[in-house]
Amino acid sequence: METVWIKNPLAIYTGTTQDAGGGIVVQGSRIVELVASNQEPTTTITSVIDASQHVVTPGLVNAHHHFYQTLTRAYPDALNKELFHWLKSLYPVWANLDEEMMSVATELALVELLLSGCTTASDHHYLIPTGLEHAIDLQVEAAQKLGIRAIFTRGSMSLGEDDGGLPPRHTIQTEQTIVDDSLRLINSYHQREDGAMTQIALAPCSPFSVTTDLMKETARIAKNESVMTHTHLCETLDEEDFCLEKFGLRPVDYLEDVGWLNERTWLAHGIHFNSEEIGRLGKAEVGISHCPTSNMMLASGICKNNELEKAGVKVGLGVDGSASNDGSNLIAEVRMAMYLQRLRYGSNNVTHFDALRWATSGSARAMGRTDIGELAVGKQADLAMFKLDDIRFSGSHDPLAALLLCGAQQADRVMVAGQWRVHDGAVIGVDMPQLIERHKAAALRLRQKALSK
Repeated sequence: METVWIKNPLAIYTGTTQDAGGGIVVQGSRIVELVASNQEPTTTITSVIDASQHVVTPGLVNAHHHFYQTLTRAYPDALNKELFHWLKSLYPVWANLDEEMMSVATELALVELLLSGCTTASDHHYLIPTGLEHAIDLQVEAAQKLGIRAIFTRGSMSLGEDDGGLPPRHTIQTEQTIVDDSLRLINSYHQREDGAMTQIALAPCSPFSVTTDLMKETARIAKNESVMTHTHLCETLDEEDFCLEKFGLRPVDYLEDVGWLNERTWLAHGIHFNSEEIGRLGKAEVGISHCPTSNMMLASGICKNNELEKAGVKVGLGVDGSASNDGSNLIAEVRMAMYLQRLRYGSNNVTHFDALRWATSGSARAMGRTDIGELAVGKQADLAMFKLDDIRFSGSHDPLAALLLCGAQQADRVMVAGQWRVHDGAVIGVDMPQLIERHKAAALRLRQKALSK
């Protein structure tokens, strides 16, 4: 078994207090030693990677995304709209998704994430029109081919606009279909062991697109099968108004009513909570995926990261959909999270360490993972290495701070479970020009299908 010493990094963020200035040692899929500054490993080394020109971090962990939306970036009919109107513009377009579109959109999003230093990607796919019943299977295939760690959330929509929901009827499924497929996917793909590469979670889209019965049944299945649950919650005030009108409850009260207020749940966005609700979320050990760029693009609001963390909520980070970001660049999202949270709390109350924590151990913990998100002995060997040789970094003095303050965009090397997946700024085994051409063709075909109806 090869034992690799990633030696003497220019700077390193481990997510722990242990000195690792001399680098880290990887054996198989795990980290086996942290080397203190000016020290040598005690482990027998078979190969050395000189990291003296690299800033090293744990692999970034993306806690919320919609891969299929890479096909509708900067879509004309959806520009300059807030969430509900934005969704209504795009639901009819997304209803035309087919298997080739789903496969290439997933592959492109995962490649984009890998290039940005991401080693664990979560996707929330909830739109499954006729002919796309095996969307999650296609996603699993793409992730396994690329060697990236993935948590696929089997999304769902069952409440059509004719029954008081937001999505049009042709974009929803029956609840029995959703339940049956959820169980199938768990049995087929969900890995439970430490170091799991593929996991399944259950993810009704939102309170305005599924029924109360489905929310309750999902909570029951998740408890029985020991899997995580995920949904959008408190992204906008429109959603709060919907819950009050439809259920007579604020969103967090509704979450508790349907059995979701527990440590198996992580939520996307989580912006519009009052202080009492934040306390309840923390007591229940719920996770939140902060999605700063999407929240700014749709003018949804600013997540209360500091209050949430203080209350005990596990705060992570997600790029969100590529039609509301409009990208899948997680290291860029870390910078955006730091700056948006400073706008709320002030420059001296949010540091680059906070932002890196949200993007690593915060996201991991939010999604129920304790084996990733830190560079520590026994953890999975997931890491990202960034060079500071672009013009944007010239004149910088603190390498770790410069990673965010000067705006890193791409990793030079990325390792997942002890295997190199990005080398010299390229994803290993991917023909990038061919992938982009396939993706562009799929995006054009999707738009043409929408316009023809």
